Amino acid sequence: MTPRADLARLDALIEQATVDAYDEDEQRTGFHVMLEEQLAMPFQTVVLGVEVTVEKIDPLAGTGIVAICRRGRDRQAIGILDLPLPTPRPVGAEWIDAYRRWEG
Repeated sequence: MTPRADLARLDALIEQATVDAYDEDEQRTGFHVMLEEQLAMPFQTVVLGVEVTVEKIDPLAGTGIVAICRRGRDRQAIGILDLPLPTPRPVGAEWIDAYRRWEG
């Protein structure tokens, strides 16, 4: 896709996530729902040189959306926009791109 087509696709995803939302919190909730539904989990990625498993996505009141990452018995919440994605990217990762554009 061309960059313009990519932006149009992201804008369409943003519209889909926020169509019934009245304020920023509701819009963020819309993104959380879409990420839960569309992002293929669990998936593996590397955070600070350590392989982790992204188990789920959670809202973080008033501040954003976090990925719950696990390594062994340890769990850590990492902002979804700060999460390094693996190559190849998991199915549904374009929703993270749309969320990043919306937060922009």
